[in-house]
Amino acid sequence: MTSVYRGNIKMAIASLKSTKWRSFLTMLGIIIGVVSVVTVVSIGEGIKHQVATQINQLGPDLITIRPGKLVERSGNGAVDGVNLLFSATDGGVLTPKNYETVSQTPGIGKSVPLSLLHGPVRIDGHDYTPLVLGTTSSMEQILDKPLEFGEFFGDGDALKDQPNSAVIGHNVATKIFKQRQAVGENFEFLGQTFFVRGVFKQFDTTPLSLSTDFNDTIFIPYQTAQQITGENSQLYEILAKPSDSSRLTQVANDITHRLETSSQGQQRFTVLRQDESLAVTNNILDLLTKMIAGIAAISLLVGGIGIMDVMLVSVAERMHEIGIRKALGASSRQILLQFLTEASVLSLVGGLVGVILSLIINFVLRVTTSLTPVLTWQVVVGATVVSLLVGIIFGTAPALKAARKDPIEALRNQ
Repeated sequence: MTSVYRGNIKMAIASLKSTKWRSFLTMLGIIIGVVSVVTVVSIGEGIKHQVATQINQLGPDLITIRPGKLVERSGNGAVDGVNLLFSATDGGVLTPKNYETVSQTPGIGKSVPLSLLHGPVRIDGHDYTPLVLGTTSSMEQILDKPLEFGEFFGDGDALKDQPNSAVIGHNVATKIFKQRQAVGENFEFLGQTFFVRGVFKQFDTTPLSLSTDFNDTIFIPYQTAQQITGENSQLYEILAKPSDSSRLTQVANDITHRLETSSQGQQRFTVLRQDESLAVTNNILDLLTKMIAGIAAISLLVGGIGIMDVMLVSVAERMHEIGIRKALGASSRQILLQFLTEASVLSLVGGLVGVILSLIINFVLRVTTSLTPVLTWQVVVGATVVSLLVGIIFGTAPALKAARKDPIEALRNQ
């Protein structure tokens, strides 16, 4: 670095120190923009990592069948698009017949229906609205999650003695029943009295995941769900696992083909492997992150305009200084670099402050919430470079104005 550049940087820092409050207010737009973008991106990356953990805890060989056309597939069957409004636009449904088709597909090891039931759950005279799902005894093996207390309900003859048994998620036990060990407690649902037979250990969950939060769920036997709803309960989704995980893709394709055949070619469902579920969720998160980060980046534009305005004022205030420097032999290029360096330092300092605040916010989020933001060096470097570019771009006009000023006219300014 030459002495000229070192001198420009020293003058820029001295200018910042001499007008601390004005400099701070000028940097505020850059600081807010950097904090917003870096925080949003780090939260998005953190959620993607949490979603991957949540999906993988159910096993890489899980196949999910949902109503509606969630994804678009290319000719070779690969997912190449996501229909974000699928639930509102195509009206797909799953029926008990679809569940039979899935369970009878060659290569299926276990499969379970998830029947969605609507209605309040009454406990000690108070109404609650947890997710209530009707399913079979295979759900415990499908989820591959041990119960913390009690046991899961059975099927067939094992169910006849206790048809109104239920298994609840961790949050239902702690937040609704006010105790972790809620086995033996009773609740009313759709005119029936159920007793808690088991409580799941806590599942790792994260917001914006396509997977259901089973911590807030009550499971009741599928047969019971059909009986109390007159066999009109809606299938929320179907979960299945192949008997041989090496044939996962083939089994998933067979399920799709058999369902299409049974529905006469009208695809009213989506069959996803776990890796595809992860890709779909990441796709949605990327879109949301980019959209929110783009909105937050407007602050950088506002900050850049603020820098340009303040630098124009600074040029007007220091016109006499410019005239003296030019009279002493300073070239227009040297004047240009002086004010361009000042604008760049102003913006860069704002960017660095923004990065530091982002680190603090990420730490606070990790400590006080269930979010675990992931801040990568690429994001930090990118935010710093962008803040520097904002200073250069928006500082160019004031610097050119100063450089082009005639020294005689500049000296006349007092």
